Amino acid sequence: MSFRPKRIKLAAGTIGALAAATLAVSTSPAAASGTYSGLDYVYGAAGWSDDWDNEGVVDINTNASSNATCLWQKVLWADGYLSSSADIDGIFGSRTKTATANWQSDSGVGVDGSAGRDTWSLAAIATISYVSGGDATAADMTLKYSGWNARTHTWTGRNFTMKRDASGNYHFVDGDGAWRKAGYNYRTCS
Repeated sequence: MSFRPKRIKLAAGTIGALAAATLAVSTSPAAASGTYSGLDYVYGAAGWSDDWDNEGVVDINTNASSNATCLWQKVLWADGYLSSSADIDGIFGSRTKTATANWQSDSGVGVDGSAGRDTWSLAAIATISYVSGGDATAADMTLKYSGWNARTHTWTGRNFTMKRDASGNYHFVDGDGAWRKAGYNYRTCS
Protein backbone atom coordinates (compact mmCIF):
# COMPACT_ATOMS: atom_id res chain seq x y z
CA MET A 1 0.00 0.00 0.00
CA SER A 2 2.85 2.37 0.55
CA PHE A 3 3.72 2.30 -3.16
CA ARG A 4 0.45 3.76 -4.39
CA PRO A 5 0.74 7.11 -2.55
CA LYS A 6 4.33 7.42 -3.77
CA ARG A 7 3.22 6.75 -7.36
CA ILE A 8 0.50 9.38 -7.07
CA LYS A 9 2.98 11.87 -5.61
CA LEU A 10 5.50 10.97 -8.31
CA ALA A 11 2.86 11.37 -11.03
CA ALA A 12 1.70 14.67 -9.55
CA GLY A 13 5.31 15.84 -9.34
CA THR A 14 5.96 14.84 -12.94
CA ILE A 15 2.82 16.63 -14.14
CA GLY A 16 3.80 19.70 -12.14
CA ALA A 17 7.31 19.67 -13.63
CA LEU A 18 5.91 19.32 -17.15
CA ALA A 19 3.49 22.19 -16.56
CA ALA A 20 6.32 24.37 -15.25
CA ALA A 21 8.49 23.49 -18.23
CA THR A 22 5.65 24.28 -20.63
CA LEU A 23 5.08 27.62 -18.93
CA ALA A 24 8.80 28.40 -19.07
CA VAL A 25 8.94 27.63 -22.79
CA SER A 26 5.79 29.60 -23.58
CA THR A 27 7.13 32.68 -21.83
CA SER A 28 10.64 32.51 -23.21
CA PRO A 29 11.89 35.60 -25.06
CA ALA A 30 11.55 33.78 -28.39
CA ALA A 31 7.89 32.99 -27.76
CA ALA A 32 7.18 36.42 -26.35
CA SER A 33 8.59 38.11 -29.44
CA GLY A 34 6.64 35.74 -31.67
CA THR A 35 9.68 34.24 -33.31
CA TYR A 36 10.21 30.54 -33.95
CA SER A 37 13.87 30.84 -34.85
CA GLY A 38 14.57 33.06 -31.87
CA LEU A 39 16.12 35.67 -34.16
CA ASP A 40 15.20 39.33 -34.37
CA TYR A 41 15.04 39.38 -38.18
CA VAL A 42 13.45 37.49 -41.03
CA TYR A 43 16.29 35.06 -41.62
CA GLY A 44 17.63 32.47 -44.01
CA ALA A 45 20.63 30.19 -44.40
CA ALA A 46 22.13 27.96 -47.10
CA GLY A 47 19.61 27.49 -49.92
CA TRP A 48 16.93 30.19 -50.04
CA SER A 49 13.96 27.95 -50.89
CA ASP A 50 13.15 27.13 -47.26
CA ASP A 51 14.25 30.40 -45.65
CA TRP A 52 10.83 31.35 -44.31
CA ASP A 53 10.05 27.98 -42.70
CA ASN A 54 10.70 29.21 -39.16
CA GLU A 55 9.62 32.84 -39.14
CA GLY A 56 7.92 34.60 -36.30
CA VAL A 57 4.40 35.88 -35.95
CA VAL A 58 3.20 39.24 -37.17
CA ASP A 59 -0.37 40.14 -36.34
CA ILE A 60 -2.45 42.70 -34.47
CA ASN A 61 -0.97 41.65 -31.10
CA THR A 62 2.53 40.42 -31.94
CA ASN A 63 5.18 42.46 -33.76
CA ALA A 64 2.30 44.61 -34.97
CA SER A 65 4.51 47.60 -35.71
CA SER A 66 7.66 46.29 -37.36
CA ASN A 67 9.72 46.00 -40.50
CA ALA A 68 8.81 42.29 -40.59
CA THR A 69 5.19 43.46 -40.89
CA CYS A 70 6.29 45.71 -43.79
CA LEU A 71 7.79 42.68 -45.53
CA TRP A 72 4.59 40.68 -44.94
CA GLN A 73 2.52 43.58 -46.33
CA LYS A 74 4.76 43.62 -49.42
CA VAL A 75 3.88 39.93 -49.91
CA LEU A 76 0.17 40.73 -49.56
CA TRP A 77 0.48 43.61 -52.03
CA ALA A 78 2.46 41.52 -54.55
CA ASP A 79 -0.10 38.72 -54.29
CA GLY A 80 -2.98 41.18 -54.85
CA TYR A 81 -4.47 41.17 -51.35
CA LEU A 82 -3.55 44.77 -50.51
CA SER A 83 -4.64 47.20 -53.20
CA SER A 84 -1.81 49.70 -53.18
CA SER A 85 1.72 50.14 -51.98
CA ALA A 86 0.31 52.84 -49.67
CA ASP A 87 -1.02 49.95 -47.54
CA ILE A 88 2.58 48.98 -46.75
CA ASP A 89 3.24 50.96 -43.58
CA GLY A 90 4.57 48.37 -41.12
CA ILE A 91 1.46 48.52 -38.95
CA PHE A 92 -0.57 45.31 -38.75
CA GLY A 93 -4.07 46.77 -38.52
CA SER A 94 -7.52 45.55 -39.50
CA ARG A 95 -6.89 45.94 -43.25
CA THR A 96 -3.73 43.78 -43.05
CA LYS A 97 -5.54 41.24 -40.84
CA THR A 98 -8.39 40.92 -43.36
CA ALA A 99 -5.96 40.67 -46.28
CA THR A 100 -3.98 38.00 -44.40
CA ALA A 101 -7.14 35.99 -43.64
CA ASN A 102 -8.21 36.19 -47.31
CA TRP A 103 -4.71 35.14 -48.43
CA GLN A 104 -4.80 32.20 -46.00
CA SER A 105 -8.28 31.12 -47.08
CA ASP A 106 -7.34 31.18 -50.77
CA SER A 107 -4.00 29.45 -50.10
CA GLY A 108 -5.46 26.61 -48.04
CA VAL A 109 -3.60 27.33 -44.82
CA GLY A 110 -5.37 27.72 -41.46
CA VAL A 111 -7.25 31.03 -41.38
CA ASP A 112 -6.55 33.21 -38.35
CA GLY A 113 -5.51 36.54 -39.90
CA SER A 114 -2.06 36.14 -38.37
CA ALA A 115 1.10 35.58 -40.40
CA GLY A 116 2.93 32.85 -38.51
CA ARG A 117 5.21 29.98 -39.37
CA ASP A 118 2.89 28.11 -41.78
CA THR A 119 1.79 31.29 -43.55
CA TRP A 120 5.33 32.62 -44.06
CA SER A 121 6.48 29.21 -45.27
CA LEU A 122 3.67 28.88 -47.80
CA ALA A 123 4.29 32.42 -49.07
CA ALA A 124 7.84 31.50 -50.03
CA ILE A 125 7.00 28.38 -52.03
CA ALA A 126 7.34 29.01 -55.78
CA THR A 127 7.22 32.79 -55.37
CA ILE A 128 10.81 33.55 -54.33
CA SER A 129 13.50 33.16 -56.94
CA TYR A 130 17.24 33.63 -57.01
CA VAL A 131 18.52 36.70 -58.87
CA SER A 132 22.23 37.11 -58.10
CA GLY A 133 25.01 36.95 -55.54
CA GLY A 134 27.55 34.21 -55.83
CA ASP A 135 25.53 31.04 -56.15
CA ALA A 136 22.04 30.04 -55.04
CA THR A 137 23.31 28.79 -51.66
CA ALA A 138 25.47 31.79 -50.71
CA ALA A 139 24.46 33.80 -47.67
CA ASP A 140 24.77 37.12 -49.49
CA MET A 141 22.29 37.16 -52.38
CA THR A 142 19.55 39.07 -54.15
CA LEU A 143 16.14 37.41 -54.43
CA LYS A 144 12.86 38.31 -56.11
CA TYR A 145 9.33 37.79 -54.82
CA SER A 146 6.87 37.29 -57.68
CA GLY A 147 3.24 37.91 -56.80
CA TRP A 148 0.85 34.96 -57.14
CA ASN A 149 -2.85 35.26 -56.41
CA ALA A 150 -4.18 31.96 -55.04
CA ARG A 151 -7.81 33.00 -55.60
CA THR A 152 -7.41 33.60 -59.34
CA HIS A 153 -4.46 31.21 -59.82
CA THR A 154 -2.57 33.86 -61.77
CA TRP A 155 0.69 35.76 -61.51
CA THR A 156 -0.14 39.34 -60.55
CA GLY A 157 2.82 41.03 -62.23
CA ARG A 158 3.66 42.70 -58.92
CA ASN A 159 7.19 41.86 -57.82
CA PHE A 160 9.74 43.16 -55.35
CA THR A 161 13.42 42.62 -54.72
CA MET A 162 14.93 41.40 -51.46
CA LYS A 163 18.47 40.86 -50.26
CA ARG A 164 19.73 38.28 -47.84
CA ASP A 165 22.93 39.60 -46.28
CA ALA A 166 26.03 37.66 -45.23
CA SER A 167 24.46 37.11 -41.78
CA GLY A 168 21.29 35.67 -43.36
CA ASN A 169 19.08 38.65 -42.55
CA TYR A 170 16.48 39.75 -45.10
CA HIS A 171 16.25 43.32 -46.43
CA PHE A 172 13.68 44.91 -48.74
CA VAL A 173 13.32 48.19 -50.57
CA ASP A 174 10.97 50.59 -48.80
CA GLY A 175 8.59 53.01 -50.52
CA ASP A 176 11.24 55.75 -50.31
CA GLY A 177 13.78 53.57 -52.14
CA ALA A 178 15.87 52.79 -49.04
CA TRP A 179 16.85 49.25 -48.08
CA ARG A 180 15.31 48.19 -44.75
CA LYS A 181 16.24 45.19 -42.60
CA ALA A 182 13.16 43.01 -41.92
CA GLY A 183 13.28 43.13 -38.12
CA TYR A 184 10.54 42.06 -35.74
CA ASN A 185 11.31 44.50 -32.94
CA TYR A 186 11.33 47.90 -34.62
CA ARG A 187 9.72 49.86 -37.45
CA THR A 188 11.61 52.19 -39.78
CA CYS A 189 9.59 51.52 -42.93
CA SER A 190 6.91 53.87 -44.16
